Amino acid sequence: MGLFKFATWALLALQALQIHADLEIEEITELEDDTENGPNSTPNLKVSVSTSFPESEIFGIKLVNGHPTTAVLSFENSEPGPVMVGFVGGSLWTPAMHPQGQQLVRNLTTVRYNVEINAGEKMSLTYAFATEMHPQDLTLSLVSVLADANGSYYTMQAFNETVSVVEAPTSIFDPQIIFLYIFLAGIFVGTCYFIYNTWVAQLFPQKRRGGKGGERAKRSSGQTKKVDPADQIAVIGADGPAVTSGAQAYDESWIPAHHINKPEARRINSGAKVKTKNRA
Repeated sequence: MGLFKFATWALLALQALQIHADLEIEEITELEDDTENGPNSTPNLKVSVSTSFPESEIFGIKLVNGHPTTAVLSFENSEPGPVMVGFVGGSLWTPAMHPQGQQLVRNLTTVRYNVEINAGEKMSLTYAFATEMHPQDLTLSLVSVLADANGSYYTMQAFNETVSVVEAPTSIFDPQIIFLYIFLAGIFVGTCYFIYNTWVAQLFPQKRRGGKGGERAKRSSGQTKKVDPADQIAVIGADGPAVTSGAQAYDESWIPAHHINKPEARRINSGAKVKTKNRA
């Protein structure tokens, strides 16, 4: 664990040293000696720093995936001379109570400031970073690299507490959510239609409706039953001979039998009568 933290602080210090190439190797050795004790070591510099998160909640600091997290670092210079804030960087570590010990998870963005704070003055700097990680609880460590009036560089712990990595809250007006709702609704409607046509529609037989006027007339005329001439019966009445079908359209039970079984009338040829008269 100490090796990882030492590498982080050494990297920040080397980035700061690139701005001032005229520093001697002896000063670099002193800087490495100051960082051997890890981020909890306080340099012999009368500068205090505190970190706040304006967007934090009362339940703790949350790092929302995909959204920048803003930290405000407030510096107060109590030195007799000015100090300069060179860099601010951070890293995420597993909690101290982790079964495998505290390990480095991810390094955050390193921002260069090169801002000078005069003696007795205060200054606030904004540090923003973003995360894309699985929701979990981690330890956020923020470190600042400062230089005094003599050109000596120091690392100062600005923040080292537990934070929570969470997913961004979803909104019903999100285009992706709206498309998902439409897709699921289409699948639901298609499934219900398939179930209705496969099982439910068979339980309720549908009645066939006739067509329009012309089609109904053709259909009714085409379905008329033809009567066999052999089944037709000749009936002689007052209005003249008529032909009826063999199918009875009335009840014969109340008609006397002698009215039903009448002898058929014989037809006499008119030509035969004429010849008989002439012979007489």
